Amino acid sequence: MLAFFDEARRLTDVLEKSESKNIAKAAALVAESLMNDGIIQAFGSGHSYVGAIEIAGRAGGFIPSKVILDPAGGLYERFEGVGTELMRKVAINEKDIFFLISNSGRNPMAVEIASKIKESGNKLIVVTALETSRISQSRHSSGKLLYEFADVVLDNHSAFGDSALSVEGLKTKVCGTSSFATTLLLQETMYQATKIMITKGFKPPVYQSANIDGGLEYNEAIEKQYASRIFRF
Repeated sequence: MLAFFDEARRLTDVLEKSESKNIAKAAALVAESLMNDGIIQAFGSGHSYVGAIEIAGRAGGFIPSKVILDPAGGLYERFEGVGTELMRKVAINEKDIFFLISNSGRNPMAVEIASKIKESGNKLIVVTALETSRISQSRHSSGKLLYEFADVVLDNHSAFGDSALSVEGLKTKVCGTSSFATTLLLQETMYQATKIMITKGFKPPVYQSANIDGGLEYNEAIEKQYASRIFRF
């Protein structure tokens, strides 16, 4: 028996049944943004960074996209003021759409980034473990949790503490599922957004693999159209 494979199949079924409507809502927002000259901006602190790079700057993903980089790699996500300061360096266009990924959604950094995004009037999609977040206490003085700022919440349905599997002889569970679930949610969102754009007669600007002959040249030609936005902080 491959235990994590079994858990992944179970979780996939849960996500498909529970998150289909929210995925469709998120996809519609992504398509609207890109068709109106917006870009995708994605942020995840710590291990949630994996979700951000899953939809920004990779083969099969949209070229008008970038990651909001956390220079400290999550080291200061519990400290107030860090998210606010980081957002001073982030250029925001009114048509941009934002993805924030945080399993707990309780740390000040993510809360402050979300607050700034909503102050700017932009759409925000949050990927989080919703039930875990709801029973968690915010670490920000506002008392706010990340999901409260979202236009759409994609719930990764991960267990409290993220780790999902028990091993005999060990009290602590192992094998977090949030990264796996986040990838499923985000990639399905991008797929559906692509279909919406094509249906509306808009050709989505999608990265080809740089390891395919001609892929690098293809990407660079399209990147030039967005260079002033995707190659700056």
